[in-house]
Amino acid sequence: MPNRKSLLISLFLLLHALSYGQLQPVGQWRDHLPYHQAIAVIQQRSLIWCATPYSVFSVDPSDNSIERFSRISGLSETGIAAIGADPDGNKLVIAYTNSNVDVLLQNTVRNIDAIKNSTTSGNKTVNHIFVQQQRALLSTGMGIILLNLEKYEVSDTWIIGNNGSRVNVLNTTADAQFYYAATEEGLKRAPLNAGNLSDYRNWESISGTNGLPAGPVQSVVLFKGRLIVEMNDRLYAMQNDTFSEIYQDGWSITHLSASEQKLVLCETNGPQSRVVAMSNAGVVEHILQDPSFDPAPKQAIYSNQQYWIADTRKGLSAASGTGNFTSFIPPSPTSTANGQMQVIDDILWVAAGSVTANWEPANNRNGLYSFSDNTWHNLNAASGNLPDSINDIVSLAIDPTDRSVWAGSFDDGLLHVRDSRLSTVFKQHSAIQPAYFSTDSYRVSGLCFDASGNLWISNYGSSAQLVVKKPDGNFKSFSIPFPVPENAVAQVLADDYNQVWIVAPKGNGLYVFSYGSSIDNPTDDQWRWYRAGTGNGNLPDNNVNCIAKDQSGFIWICTNRGIGIVQCPQEATSNTGCEVVLPVVQTDNFAGYLFRDEQVQCIAVDGADRKWIGTKNGVWLISPDGAKTIYRFHAGNSPLVDNNVQQMAVNGLTGEVFFSTASGICSFRSTATEGSSVNRSLLVFPNPVPPGYNGTIAIRGVVNNAIVKITEPDGRLVYQTRALGGQAVWNGRHYNGSKVSSGVYLILVTDDSKKEQIAGKIVFIK
Repeated sequence: MPNRKSLLISLFLLLHALSYGQLQPVGQWRDHLPYHQAIAVIQQRSLIWCATPYSVFSVDPSDNSIERFSRISGLSETGIAAIGADPDGNKLVIAYTNSNVDVLLQNTVRNIDAIKNSTTSGNKTVNHIFVQQQRALLSTGMGIILLNLEKYEVSDTWIIGNNGSRVNVLNTTADAQFYYAATEEGLKRAPLNAGNLSDYRNWESISGTNGLPAGPVQSVVLFKGRLIVEMNDRLYAMQNDTFSEIYQDGWSITHLSASEQKLVLCETNGPQSRVVAMSNAGVVEHILQDPSFDPAPKQAIYSNQQYWIADTRKGLSAASGTGNFTSFIPPSPTSTANGQMQVIDDILWVAAGSVTANWEPANNRNGLYSFSDNTWHNLNAASGNLPDSINDIVSLAIDPTDRSVWAGSFDDGLLHVRDSRLSTVFKQHSAIQPAYFSTDSYRVSGLCFDASGNLWISNYGSSAQLVVKKPDGNFKSFSIPFPVPENAVAQVLADDYNQVWIVAPKGNGLYVFSYGSSIDNPTDDQWRWYRAGTGNGNLPDNNVNCIAKDQSGFIWICTNRGIGIVQCPQEATSNTGCEVVLPVVQTDNFAGYLFRDEQVQCIAVDGADRKWIGTKNGVWLISPDGAKTIYRFHAGNSPLVDNNVQQMAVNGLTGEVFFSTASGICSFRSTATEGSSVNRSLLVFPNPVPPGYNGTIAIRGVVNNAIVKITEPDGRLVYQTRALGGQAVWNGRHYNGSKVSSGVYLILVTDDSKKEQIAGKIVFIK
């Protein structure tokens, strides 16, 4: 008969497979970065490595498995410029656009920040990385920087321009005798055994001699013992120190690689792009050209009888010589996103479009994204499920009755999406009107549903700036009775008092509209205009960026100079009015207005009524009243991928908070979920708690603000806490700080009335 230990282990393995592997632990981050914009591809041992501007990932061709690496998993930066590796080595070198460098060995990252932090003047941009055993040659805008990959340090800098000047080096390679550098001054070489390669006099210029024309050289590679030089969209091969032209076809060469038995080119000709593979003699063997896989190839290599293509629009693909393509893209959104985000029924929706800084259409066709069951779905022209003519989707709202999506384009009107397909477009001959200054542009800049099922719409540039679609399908329009420069309106929010709050961009404050007892009865309509200054509404600043309603019904207003709160929204349009309160909070020994020195760009309210605040300097989580900072995340102390946080959304069911930044989307599993009036199915994770686990244990599905007790089977109390919304958290320790022992513990949940009660168990394995 199995003993108690084996039963516990079996239980652990079963529940681990069923629950722990499917749930993101509290306190954990994950990335949702774009992997469709591939910029580099290399081969290292049995792996194919691909880089995007945001992250890297590997593909194992033996089983097609993909592993991703980003700031979430330990990389130092986003903004990748180049990657390099010795094909037979085990270290991947990653250079960023700010000249920082990481070395990735298995799952360990070692950072080399000497170039980034150097006060040396000049262009330190890394153009190419050539790795040879334990040395990496970085081709930069000022010369060649040598890294020692054993000591993880900069070992030398070679300034090789004419007369010792700095010169832009585009790439390097080496044969058994020489280093070669493709530079803007031409092709240069230096003996491997030269005593001092930082002395420019040891570098010989060989352009303009022996058949190689003078002038800038774009690339140089070693292929089957021959040096191949790319220059002015032509290829030259060197043999016995003499160059001869081997290839030119009138297309522009954007990248050259030499791998295994092929020379591989990426080429463009006007709007056309292709990948060309050729022999050592310059004979074309294969041409790969498929707009579904390689419309914009950036780099390509040949490995294990396959072409691997990094495309800036279609990600990484593998192809045979006959053109059979296979896509390798980790589940991800197509691009970064700037528009509104909303979570409903455990599904995140993202408006991926954008507007310019001056509130003009940006011709962004990224469309809409949704995320559910750990999978991203992209609705745009690239995926084929939105017309190519739809630009700049910046706002969205989910219909609470049928969960269909309403999306606002800042150029092409109001869209209705059902079952991930475009159902209807409201544009010409509808209640949505064009901007008076651009009569073919229909700009929907804000959307929201109210509790009665009315869809409220901001119609930027129209003389009737506010539109409502009623549940019966009829529309009604309203004109704001105050000055509205350019008729500029943005985010809309419905409160609990038959009122709609309308953000006025371009420094014009905030409008409030009360439709009274009926939308169709204009006699009881009332308006209020909030601006800075006592008597005008008392906004912290007239530049309002976003608004949110908390669980008390208060309206939080985020501006370029901090946050204000309307604590009596029911009186906003009354004769007495309701001024904005500017909270004063204590920080260290100083008191000041809430976020007075920050440009607050976005706000989200979690299940415990706490506020997530996004700025250009990272993100804060503050207490419900704003008096206390609970979390402070920035790129220096967390995996937050970028300090410029532009949009946020909270998944009330799981507590996961999504941050849309200038460098892509990432998320953090927080401690609060939305509570309810009754206990739901109790979910505890991880459960069983595995050996060595030191993270947070989450107890989800409890009544709002529940009392949660952890006891031993005999009833002795181990720990007691209050739920944050619908979730309680525990660190797995007694009140005295000691870890609990192996065994089974009871979880007892009740509300203050003692009417709502539930019990569960949790198992600890040591």
